[in-house]
Amino acid sequence: MGFKKYLARKTFVYGITFIFAVTLNWLLPRLMPGNPIEAMMSKSGAVNDALVKFYEELYGLNQPLWKQFVNFWVSLFHGDLGYSMLYNAPVSSIIRHALPYDIAILLPAIVLSWLVGNWLGAIAGKNKKYDKYTMPIFYFLASMPYFWFAMILVYVIGVKLGWLPYSGAYAPDLVPSFSWTFIKSFLSHWILPFLSLFIVMIGSWAIGMRNMIIYELEADYVRYLEALGASEKLMTKHAYRNAILPQVTGLALQLGMMVAGAIATEIVFNYPGIGVLIMNAALNQDYFLLQGAFLIVVISVLAANFLIDIVYAFIDPRVRASYTEG
Repeated sequence: MGFKKYLARKTFVYGITFIFAVTLNWLLPRLMPGNPIEAMMSKSGAVNDALVKFYEELYGLNQPLWKQFVNFWVSLFHGDLGYSMLYNAPVSSIIRHALPYDIAILLPAIVLSWLVGNWLGAIAGKNKKYDKYTMPIFYFLASMPYFWFAMILVYVIGVKLGWLPYSGAYAPDLVPSFSWTFIKSFLSHWILPFLSLFIVMIGSWAIGMRNMIIYELEADYVRYLEALGASEKLMTKHAYRNAILPQVTGLALQLGMMVAGAIATEIVFNYPGIGVLIMNAALNQDYFLLQGAFLIVVISVLAANFLIDIVYAFIDPRVRASYTEG
């Protein structure tokens, strides 16, 4: 019963958070200065007052804010995210086409860097000689901006050596399909953006795990195990299980933010992900695209946090005990 009550309480809290976050998501674009219709029309020529009124009525922007807010929630419950003024297409369709590119790069980069970084950090936390030589590397990687490292990869591997393509997600003369030609082109374009994220992320994960391992190995329960004559392997196992908990939380948050894309990396490689969509929508005041993109981010982050609360019950005995105690 304790777990069921906890689950119900968490569901309620996350539901309230979702409503607040989505409301803020709807409001923030409308607090931006300027008129989105005029911004859209100024690119195609002179701004015509009659056309501005026509498009404001078409997109419902001439209505009072409270009515726009109600219409937003009604449309949201019907699965309608609106129509992009910038791309002249349904927002859901635009996001659906951009999201796979972000997942294809960020999911393996986050997961693999988490595994490798935690492994290297755990070794550094136990081995002082190894720690002495690797920590400067980890700090350098963690402090290195993604876009800076991405530009180095583009210049060295893409431009100077010419080993890999460095612009777009696939060759411009191809159409996405399951053919070997497209897959080969996609993978060759995928490598550099993946490396620019994977290598930089390793540093942060390694530093976090190294610090947690050192802290746990100095904890009282480890000293107690040592006094009992426990093996080093057993002590390290218990220290690692406790040290990994904050890293699991960090992993969940990173995976939740995955759908927001990596704006700097996508700009450098001209990669068609959601990060670039968000930037273009903000620059052009495309309310509906901003709302739709941030809505996906909100849902993903909340879902990741909710799942990690449940996963903690299986990896931390203290959490399980709190459930049974109600």
